[in-house]
Amino acid sequence: MNNAIVAEKLTYHYGSLTAVNKISFSVGEGEILGFLGPNGAGKSTTVKMLTGQLLPAAGKAEILGLDVTQQPKAIQAQIGICFENANLYEPLTAVSNLNLFAQLFGVKDFDADALLERVGLSGKGQLRVETFSKGMRQRLMVARALVNRPRILFLDEPTTGLDPVSATTIQGIIREEQARGTTVFLTTHDMVEADKLSTRVAFINQGEIVALDTPHNLKQQYGRRALKAELLTADGRLEIREISLDGPETADTVRQLLAEEKVVTLHSEEATLEDIFIQITGRGLT
Repeated sequence: MNNAIVAEKLTYHYGSLTAVNKISFSVGEGEILGFLGPNGAGKSTTVKMLTGQLLPAAGKAEILGLDVTQQPKAIQAQIGICFENANLYEPLTAVSNLNLFAQLFGVKDFDADALLERVGLSGKGQLRVETFSKGMRQRLMVARALVNRPRILFLDEPTTGLDPVSATTIQGIIREEQARGTTVFLTTHDMVEADKLSTRVAFINQGEIVALDTPHNLKQQYGRRALKAELLTADGRLEIREISLDGPETADTVRQLLAEEKVVTLHSEEATLEDIFIQITGRGLT
């Protein structure tokens, strides 16, 4: 697999504060990398360096084999960006917003209505953006990021604060883009979303990458395998009992439980990405 993104010792300072500290990683073509961490961890700063909006204080990054500091225009023609905070032209209609960006990118035969339908805004094209809800604006931001049919899609907290329908719509688009070969760099502090979507995840904490692997491998390495049983007691109460899956007595314990107790539910339980992040860093995501 060829790499779409390569970062080597990437560093950025805000005055005396080191926001990103010598981070190195790569993202393969067609991969979704979940870039995870709490607010202020360095996620957005990393995106801005990778997309040419901030110049690194040290280190280097390449996008599709191009140096981000030397060939920013060539890179920007092949990427799409969606930030957490909407920066749309609010007095214009949704169609006008998309058509404007299509013209800037030189996209021929552009169909704004088809793209609006894809993001769940069918029939809203002639409405001014200033009348849109937050969820509608965020879906329009995603649509705008897709105008130039990018090879890499940078999504910075794309579903934060959205209703479930809008969030599900955007998650579906991310999967569709990956299916057509697009690389997705997804920054989020939503570990559930990252677990569902990401090929691999990187944990960033205080400007440093502290873990980078597939969600499955991280759970195997740091997680605890267990069964959780919900039991109905003689006096009608529900009792939760946990059984380790890694002990030599596991099989006998489960047999005894099923034979002697009234089991309501029995299912496996694994650590969440948030559990693992807290275990590695000692802090939560807020």
